[in-house]
Amino acid sequence: MILILSTNQETTTNEVIKWLKALGKAFIRVHEDEIFEIKIYQNKIFLQSQRNSFFIEDITSVWYRRGGLQFIRKEYDNPSINAYMDETQYWLEDYVIKILETKKHINKQSNSHLNKLLVLEQAKKAGLKVPEYYLAENTDKIIVNKTITKSIAENIILKSVDNLSEGILYTSLITEKETENFFITFFQEKIEKDFEVRAFYLDGKIWATAIFSQTDKKTQIDHRKYNHEIPIRNIRYNLPKEVEEKIHTLMQQLDLTCGSLDFIKNKNDFYFLEINPVGQFLGLSAICNYLLEKEIAEYL
Repeated sequence: MILILSTNQETTTNEVIKWLKALGKAFIRVHEDEIFEIKIYQNKIFLQSQRNSFFIEDITSVWYRRGGLQFIRKEYDNPSINAYMDETQYWLEDYVIKILETKKHINKQSNSHLNKLLVLEQAKKAGLKVPEYYLAENTDKIIVNKTITKSIAENIILKSVDNLSEGILYTSLITEKETENFFITFFQEKIEKDFEVRAFYLDGKIWATAIFSQTDKKTQIDHRKYNHEIPIRNIRYNLPKEVEEKIHTLMQQLDLTCGSLDFIKNKNDFYFLEINPVGQFLGLSAICNYLLEKEIAEYL
């Protein structure tokens, strides 16, 4: 039985599930709003929510897409007993999650959030080229028009900004200096690019796509500022073997079996930018006919 941890109506999960059904593979899909109770039946751990129930020993593989397992916490009137039992329940929940992570898996709930700064350090240790970067609380040493800034945080979508429905934090070019200090911010050398590369990694295999974002001023700094009127070109691409080997080393260092990695190609060099373990890949999969959703279903 395959266990899928996802969110309600998540499109990528839906597409993989279509292939699981076509392949005749049994699965359980857990949504982010499900809350499980941990029980013991016949000396075996049994998880039960309003939608699903299963013995953890019946799970053969796990796909952590998004969300995660949540558990009911029992409370007790006596403060001392409540504190003790709260810790006891925490370790029981941790045990369940860690046991599931010993199964064949695509990524893990326990390390699903990446620290972008630490990832860059690990990328350098793996031998990948990384644009020079630093943290600063002013622009005193910034080189205007040759420095970009991006979010340190994972979540780049801000809701209800200035009465708007939402705002997105894009990678931006620094075109002028600030006169005042600000909160510690990430700055990085701007690399002139021939094109960008998005590489999808799954258990040692890599499918890469060249993204010609430099052909449109709107997408030159951040290809996510998509121009729907004049779409940028995306084609299949083969990364050099030595780059693929370094990607594999990096993913092993981070204990990740799956993820999307972004690179900039500059002449003969490939500069690593970041990893998104749960990034969207269906668009590039369709354009390049990679059928990555099928690859995931077959792996599980």
